[in-house]
Amino acid sequence: MSSTDLYRHTAPAGSDDPPQTLDNLPLFPLHTVLFPGGRLPLRVFEARYVDMVRNCLRDSTPFGVCLIESGEEVARPDQPTVPEPIGCLAEIVDCNMEQLGVLLIRARGRERFRIIRHETRDDGLLVARAAVLPADIIDCKLELLGECLDALRRIVTRLHAEQPDRLPFDEPYLWDDPSWVANRLCELLPVPLKAKQMLMALPDAGMRIQIVHRYMRQNHMV
Repeated sequence: MSSTDLYRHTAPAGSDDPPQTLDNLPLFPLHTVLFPGGRLPLRVFEARYVDMVRNCLRDSTPFGVCLIESGEEVARPDQPTVPEPIGCLAEIVDCNMEQLGVLLIRARGRERFRIIRHETRDDGLLVARAAVLPADIIDCKLELLGECLDALRRIVTRLHAEQPDRLPFDEPYLWDDPSWVANRLCELLPVPLKAKQMLMALPDAGMRIQIVHRYMRQNHMV
């Protein structure tokens, strides 16, 4: 196989440095999977999360979004909420008050993280010590990447024509970034949440592209 058949990104110098750790990272467990670069609109009304949003805005800090492994978004004493171990940092980019005590926020996915340990505070908020995961390894076949990119462009064009104000992700569109292309397709494809979680947790964008391409070929999308 020639070098032109692959899109390969070499990790920068210093990538062997210890991962950054975050203490007391507030967690928002949800029945959704947030990918880096993804858009997350939320209607926040529970007191613990309203306080969390206010603190994040005040301190310009992110919160962590995790798919719920077991339990519900509203935890009960007899059924605690257990998050998946790998989540995505969420940066608040817009916040409005719909009514007193109800916040409408829009967040954007940043780096992924792995929970080292977590605990539930007295107010019910989950907080974690977490390690920030490195950026994707990028090692993928150009043919597969090209077909996935073409499919994503078609999907975006169709969505923009049908509902221009409700696109599932924000500009700029990073068409030349394999991680961005893979993540956007993972968000759009109608696969179970557990499958999306598995895809998000993969360390290699090339693996994500390969799996998504196989799914789209099986479903006659490429």
